[in-house]
Amino acid sequence: MNKNYPVVHHVFFWLKNPSSKEDRDQLAAGVKTLAKIPTVREIHVGIVASTEKRDVVDNSWGVSELIFFSDLEGQETYQTHPIHLEFIKNHSHLWEKVIVYDAVHA
Repeated sequence: MNKNYPVVHHVFFWLKNPSSKEDRDQLAAGVKTLAKIPTVREIHVGIVASTEKRDVVDNSWGVSELIFFSDLEGQETYQTHPIHLEFIKNHSHLWEKVIVYDAVHA
């Protein structure tokens, strides 16, 4: 974790159509718009890597977002920000399931 931005918001999206590269790319592009939210300090948008298959690796998801915030207030601002709400409105039809992991620097 980045000590300068100790709050981490990690989200995994499972696509309704996991074989659709178009849907995956559309969702990834939508996630990238979240970088415009002022409290987002860093963002990384990912897709599943073709790493070695092991029991401990979950590669069932399609798109991930890893966002760093300076503090919990910044993360809270992000949740209700119009850009985030617009992202959900315009892209939620693409995903079947979402899991969120929020953490602070230990």
